[in-house]
Amino acid sequence: MALTEDTYDVVIVGAGFAGMCALQRVRSQGMTCRVFEAGDDVGGTWYWNRYPGARCDVEGRFYCYSFDDRISHDWTWSERYPAQPEIYDYARYVADEFDLRKDITFGTRVVGARFDEDTDSWTLRTDGGADARARFLLLAVGCLSTSNVPELPGIAGFAGRTFHSGQWPREPVDFAGRSVAVIGTGSSGVQLVPQLAEQAERLYVLQRTPSFSVPARNRKLGDTEQIGTNPTVRAERYQAPQTRTGIVYHGLDPRNVVDVSAGDREEQLRWAWTEGGAGFMQAFGDIGRNEESNGYVADFVRDRIREYVIDPAVAERLCPTDYPIGAKRICVDTGYYETYNRDNVELVDLRAEPIRGFTPDGITVGERTLDVDDVVFATGYDAMTGSLTRMGIEGRDGLRLADAWAAGPATHLGLGVAGFPNMLVIAGPGSPSVLVNMIVAIEQHVAWIGDLLEYMRASGATRFEVTAQAQDSWVRHVNEVAAGSLLTRAASWYVGANIPGKPRIFMPYAGGLPAYTQRIADEVAAGYPGLVFDGVPGAVVATGAERT
Repeated sequence: MALTEDTYDVVIVGAGFAGMCALQRVRSQGMTCRVFEAGDDVGGTWYWNRYPGARCDVEGRFYCYSFDDRISHDWTWSERYPAQPEIYDYARYVADEFDLRKDITFGTRVVGARFDEDTDSWTLRTDGGADARARFLLLAVGCLSTSNVPELPGIAGFAGRTFHSGQWPREPVDFAGRSVAVIGTGSSGVQLVPQLAEQAERLYVLQRTPSFSVPARNRKLGDTEQIGTNPTVRAERYQAPQTRTGIVYHGLDPRNVVDVSAGDREEQLRWAWTEGGAGFMQAFGDIGRNEESNGYVADFVRDRIREYVIDPAVAERLCPTDYPIGAKRICVDTGYYETYNRDNVELVDLRAEPIRGFTPDGITVGERTLDVDDVVFATGYDAMTGSLTRMGIEGRDGLRLADAWAAGPATHLGLGVAGFPNMLVIAGPGSPSVLVNMIVAIEQHVAWIGDLLEYMRASGATRFEVTAQAQDSWVRHVNEVAAGSLLTRAASWYVGANIPGKPRIFMPYAGGLPAYTQRIADEVAAGYPGLVFDGVPGAVVATGAERT
């Protein structure tokens, strides 16, 4: 049964950086497309995360598209690490340059998607009634897009204002003269705290697990430091996909920490600390996999915390001690630790004083109640899977994605899911995604997807599906690679530990971009052996062998 004329070739869910990139690619291939976006504009993460201090932890010269010279050469970043308003402006600039909005339906959330085996197509339902059908479904919902607000006793009765860092109001929020509590000290909390401390009369920072954070060393950029004006900067942007993290770092030592003298180790770490940014974790070659080496680096950071924070007791509470540095996402800050030297800031250790509940006027921790006017939740997200499993996606034979992933997400190459034909995830679980520069990861996936769709058009195939064998093999490989690192040694959102009841499984691929790039290239070169096309194994289609 053929598709009706009023359907699309492709429907994309999400108009962040992944969705925009995918839309531009499929349109360039002459395919019809419709994008559904819950927000009122493009930008994804950088549309929703408007909280004070929101800033990228990747330098702007690497946090931009490379698929078109215009949008990388003509744009200028004002700072080394762009803030949310500037990244949002960049997203809107790209949308304008390619006239993307005409194919995006804003303010519309997809609430159901079902695969129709008779037509080899997807039917989507939205909360706004703008339903659609398409041959292919591309999920570009972002890895950090479903906010996590913990269920705490009495919160419904709290009389003050509440905010979540990932759902910040568009209008500026005034905290002057108010008593504010921030719950959470991950990346968002580390960025929020210094900003709120300057505004609020009183700031309580409620910390359950301290984070390792390194200074950003942010600064203004000159005209000669831009991709469009500096050939070296331009070359590094195009070199980035060949690096492990999708970012070019300078002056880093490939040797192992344990193989250098104590003096050389201290000198290199101090240099990396002064240089600033997440590149600190690349200061030596074995920080992420050697426990002894990691311990030296963690001790170095703890010593810096003790230098910055005047009160020794507060400094010790801010020092992580029960997981390796880097096993949780490394934070990048501007003045975070120094903020605790302010008279109006108090660190509340939730391990010593757990939250017992809310009152109309505050939060009870331990045996006391904190009088607060506002509560800011910097409690993160149901990362990597939350937006996908809550979308009501049903594949072949009515299989629900939420059920297929009940024991944890399973994909082939982080792209396709067995039982869900003609569906692809951009930067999903099982891919490098959150462990690398997301823009590089997105462009890589979009290019691979675009080539697959072109391959199918050329071969006349209308349906592809991941094999269970290929998916199981990839999941085993992802787990093996993660087990060879220290990344599984923390109760992090990488393993879903921040969401009660979520299966504990390491979700991203930890092998780095070059290894992953080779694996997805091998899949193409071998004729997509992990896929079947119209029921025929990809390797058979590629060789032109007799279909039996």
